[in-house]
Amino acid sequence: MNEGSGRTSQYMRKTSASIEIPYTDRLVTAPPGENAPQQVHITQGDLVGKAVIVSWVTVQQSAPKVWYGIKQGDYSRVKEGQTTRYKFYNYTSGFIHRVTLNSLQYNTKYYYKIGDVTVREFWFLTPPEIGRDVAYTFGLIGDLGQTYDSVTTLQHYLQSSGQCLLYVGDLSYADTYPFDYQVRWDTWSRLIEGSAAYQPWIWTSGNHDIEFLPQVGEIKPFKSFKHRFPIPYPASNSTSPLWYSIKRGSAHIIVLSSYSAYENFTPQWGWLQTEFSTVNRNITPWLIVLLHCPWYNSNAANYMQGESMRYPVSNILYNITNGLCIPQLNPQAPTYIVIGDGGNREGLASTFTEPQPNYSAYREASFGHGLFDIKNRTHAIWTWHRNQDGEVVVADSAILYNK
Repeated sequence: MNEGSGRTSQYMRKTSASIEIPYTDRLVTAPPGENAPQQVHITQGDLVGKAVIVSWVTVQQSAPKVWYGIKQGDYSRVKEGQTTRYKFYNYTSGFIHRVTLNSLQYNTKYYYKIGDVTVREFWFLTPPEIGRDVAYTFGLIGDLGQTYDSVTTLQHYLQSSGQCLLYVGDLSYADTYPFDYQVRWDTWSRLIEGSAAYQPWIWTSGNHDIEFLPQVGEIKPFKSFKHRFPIPYPASNSTSPLWYSIKRGSAHIIVLSSYSAYENFTPQWGWLQTEFSTVNRNITPWLIVLLHCPWYNSNAANYMQGESMRYPVSNILYNITNGLCIPQLNPQAPTYIVIGDGGNREGLASTFTEPQPNYSAYREASFGHGLFDIKNRTHAIWTWHRNQDGEVVVADSAILYNK
């Protein structure tokens, strides 16, 4: 990997829990204006990157329409979508709008506006056409939450070269409040708008997104997640928004659900078997799989929670009875990157298992974001950007060779 292989970073962040952003902070309050569109975010809207799903919320009913074009101020096209609402315990959401803009041109900047009375304007860039030597930079963030540490992570990511964010689960942490206080979904969605309204966030569900509260009649897991964050799962023949795939640049990206059934012959398992057969490494040589619960993890938090989900593809001969972890020199084996330190209120998981396992190249307890910078079909650069004293520091890097 790199010169830090087999190393545990000595950098130490504060161990106390992060400070949650108050409801009144301007970072999470609604934008001004009558029935102003808020919580604006986009994601890829099809399999191949020629569509975008635009989502936003209004307090009062509003037309689910997006006006857009390739010149700022000249919105020659309009598309109408759908509006939904949901109830959770004693909370009723605002009007959640979603519109799919399709048949877009590759590698093009689009401007769009939304709103009936108060109008807001944004823009996004479509990806280059899919191809095996297409360069593209993905950002990676997990477990963000909505603390002042979360704000620093977002600010640093906004200064990066990331073109599309791969989000690996645990979004608002509303479930850390009594009765999964749903207002915290609203504040979180306002917090991320500065990035998510301008580039696609690719969604993965996590344990904090389950929200299963049978004691108050809430027995449908992921209700908030599914209503608020539309996903183009039918495009990859999935039956659930919790597992799906997209293609972008030179990458085939598969999203899995750690907290849905995945044993043999379950819907997720069956879909994945079929999905693997559709991967063409001659066209998309980089295969990226996103899931929330780590399969290999030498941190005490979440240790072995993903053990039962590991499919029989491994670069570790692992004997659970005696703890032996022996790396196998298998050129077909995947590389595992574990991140979960966006800045949430639980604070850092700073306790690692000792001694450091042979399979572990580098580990550090800090907040920050990652970048996966694909250069061509064979090489990519991974960098981890630590939040340190208000500055962003490259704390780890590795060159990945696609075999």
